[in-house]
Amino acid sequence: MVEMHDKPEDKTVQGNQADETRPGVHHAPWERPFRKVITPFEEFIKNQTTSGVILMVCLVIALLIANSPLAGIYHQIVSMPIALTAGDFVLEKSLHHWVNEGLMALFFFVVGLEIKRAILVGELSSFRKAALPIVAALGGMIVPALLYYWMNPEGSAARGWGIPMATDIAFAIGVLVLLGSRIPRSLVMFLVALAIADDLGAVLIIALFYTEQIALGYLASALALLVVLIVFNLGGIRHPVPYFIIALLLWLMLLKSGVHASIAGVLGAFTVPARFKYDTLQFSRHMRELMERFDASQRPDMDIRTNEAQRIVLRTLERNIELVDTPLQRLEHLYHLPVALLVIPIFALTNAGVPIAFDTVWAALHHPVTLGVTIGLVLGKFLGISGSCWLALKLNIGQLPEHTEFRHIAGVSLLGGIGFTMSLFIAELAFAGHAEQLLMAKLGILCASLVAGVLGYAWLLLTTRRAA
Repeated sequence: MVEMHDKPEDKTVQGNQADETRPGVHHAPWERPFRKVITPFEEFIKNQTTSGVILMVCLVIALLIANSPLAGIYHQIVSMPIALTAGDFVLEKSLHHWVNEGLMALFFFVVGLEIKRAILVGELSSFRKAALPIVAALGGMIVPALLYYWMNPEGSAARGWGIPMATDIAFAIGVLVLLGSRIPRSLVMFLVALAIADDLGAVLIIALFYTEQIALGYLASALALLVVLIVFNLGGIRHPVPYFIIALLLWLMLLKSGVHASIAGVLGAFTVPARFKYDTLQFSRHMRELMERFDASQRPDMDIRTNEAQRIVLRTLERNIELVDTPLQRLEHLYHLPVALLVIPIFALTNAGVPIAFDTVWAALHHPVTLGVTIGLVLGKFLGISGSCWLALKLNIGQLPEHTEFRHIAGVSLLGGIGFTMSLFIAELAFAGHAEQLLMAKLGILCASLVAGVLGYAWLLLTTRRAA
């Protein structure tokens, strides 16, 4: 029997609702009815399945538009040139490139923050926690790449070996959450850790293997800017603005150097401080002192708008709240929703518009690139993740997550074949200038993600029971 307890956030919501009815709480004329309308939506967008749902909707929209009479307008908009100019400096890219090389840098920034947090204090912070997910991620990258390369060993098609190596965390977690109480929470954490390790591998692959010719002057400038960011970190600078300015210059230098500019997001994230200024005990003592000053400054004839002493205390409270938290976790919290709800959907809309000629779709599905991506993601991920986990457990490397069995790992291995966002991103890099192969790769990614999602859901639905 599983006991149900109030989650911390539930208690917070209950406390907030109680605060609404207490004396001294003031409301705007339409605030209460508006809150009744907006609160369910706020709760919805904070749900961890939301980004996967929005991503699926954008995928369907892009596919429908690309296979409708609006296809010509869609491709004109995606290829529309947009230029930034400052004096003699001109930086011109198509909308498609601005999304993939500019906007996606913010996605990689959040990925970098998640990786750093996971290594320092999260799912990858100890050997016991990290061993099995890291082994699973390695197996889930190596086997799909080998299967793809076995099917496409020559020519430009061989460059696509990195495409089936990535797992889309939003879709995979979304499928797990749909299964509800059948899935132990520890399995979700295992998949998160696996996906974070997988993202780190994908970032390294992009940096090492999917770059153009290197312009050493720009690369040296990028390294110098990275040193500046490290100096900021070591010097105790915690405000995000200096990091943002230098990271923007770093992005520009990497864009000019030939190394894919999205790597600037990861490098910038790794330099964001992960230290807190005050420990919790010091913070608590200081807050009590400030609240005593706040109460002592209370005047019957003044409210907060005219009581300058209380306003000074409030500003001090605000600064100290920032100092007890880490800049890394603040920024991760700040950017996670915008990236999930804006950046990734825009990426999907501009990259998932695959024109499907239904009279030739059977031939397209038999194209070596399509087959390589599909088999790599569906079969390769399953064999790589489950096989490496089985071997690691036999060698006593790591341990199964709490309350899970190997059938759960098999289900996660199937879900690992959902390789949407990062796979599409690598496909754009691998087949730049090869339109037909890029189209076949995208078709393979879509087919594999659908098959892997359905198989993983069905397997876990049939092999697990709903908790009482």
